[in-house]
Amino acid sequence: MKALTQEQLDGVLREMDVEDVSRTTIRHCSAIAAELEKIAGEKFTHLEIGVPGLPPCSIGIEAQKKALDSGVASIYPPIYGVPELKQNGSRFVKAFLNTDINPKGIIPTTGSMQGAFTMALQCGQLDPKKDTILFLCPGFPPHGRQPDVVGMKQVWFDLYKYRGEKLRAKMESCMAGGNICAILYSNPNNPTWVCLTEDELKTIGGLADKYDAIVIEDLAYLCMDFRHDLSKPFEAPYQPTVSHYTDNYVLLISGSKIFSYAGERIAIACISDKLFKRDYPELRRRYHIGSFGDCFALIFLYISSSGTSHSAQHALAAMLEAACDGRYDFVKEMREYGKRSKRSRDIFYKHGFHLVYDRDGDSPISDGFFYTIEYKNLTNRQMMEGFLRCGLVAIALNTTGSDQDGLRICVSRLNTEEDFQKLDEHLTLFTSLYE
Repeated sequence: MKALTQEQLDGVLREMDVEDVSRTTIRHCSAIAAELEKIAGEKFTHLEIGVPGLPPCSIGIEAQKKALDSGVASIYPPIYGVPELKQNGSRFVKAFLNTDINPKGIIPTTGSMQGAFTMALQCGQLDPKKDTILFLCPGFPPHGRQPDVVGMKQVWFDLYKYRGEKLRAKMESCMAGGNICAILYSNPNNPTWVCLTEDELKTIGGLADKYDAIVIEDLAYLCMDFRHDLSKPFEAPYQPTVSHYTDNYVLLISGSKIFSYAGERIAIACISDKLFKRDYPELRRRYHIGSFGDCFALIFLYISSSGTSHSAQHALAAMLEAACDGRYDFVKEMREYGKRSKRSRDIFYKHGFHLVYDRDGDSPISDGFFYTIEYKNLTNRQMMEGFLRCGLVAIALNTTGSDQDGLRICVSRLNTEEDFQKLDEHLTLFTSLYE
């Protein structure tokens, strides 16, 4: 492949009404790359989107087929979830997080994307004085866009600068005004792969109690800190979680990555027992339902999607059950991403790249689903444009709430030997632009 010219790139960006490619969404970036692939006549190296790179769990497929054969496609799904999913979701949370949640608080959502969106929307209506959501960034770019869609206020800071003891003071400075309704973050973190420590989670939980804010903990990459063996159900060590330090929490657990079931858009929102039952006068005034959990299901989820795919609920229920029973080791399956991360990072290092977020507290960042890279003193925009000219696609860190220049790399689509060879070739082309 020859590098595309700046004029060719600029032409596509004009056609797609893109002023600054470093500010595009993940899907928009993919669409730009698709147009450039037509010009180049060659497939690009796609590092931008977290599409699972492993086959979907066969246990889920068989359970979903069985559910479809039984006729569930013609029946609206229970808005609270099918009993099997609620029961096995509760078991799963106990098995891998050592947290007790009544099955009533396990509610299916159309992926964690919907779970985060509707949960943040509800949290913004609990108290007229609490109109702002706090993001611990960097984070999943669409999370930061969701409040904008509904006119919610948001604040954020780059968590990497405030690890350990520094976290409390920084969060206090954001929450002291009493306007924070919710705190949202992912753990392990997308895009940096930083993993919050027990002390940091204790700080977050304590401040959630002090300022009466709801913690929305996105566990899309549950048990994927491969430095620790978190694969044994009902045995320590467990996935670290804020649920050990506060009752003001909602856990989002998705089937997309841990079971490679992204196409069916299935997840669960796990609401603490105390929060589920808590009565909010403002919810009762607006919707005539005061209970946090009931209002979430009967109002916010019902209005946004009228329920979650009936057959996919049965699929997730079966996969959760198999994981709890020890019949399916999803963590073992996910370790493949760690191997891809290690190999691809070595290729980036060979070409003079460095990690942006290179430390996780006192330790090096582990290998996992994502990592972040920088090259020389290039800006986000320069890196994005250079990548696209040379057959590479990633997303810029400024879209994640990061203060740093660099790109997020997702390893899930590096599936074959040819993929790694192409990565090497495309990076050789990229570095030749800046010699």
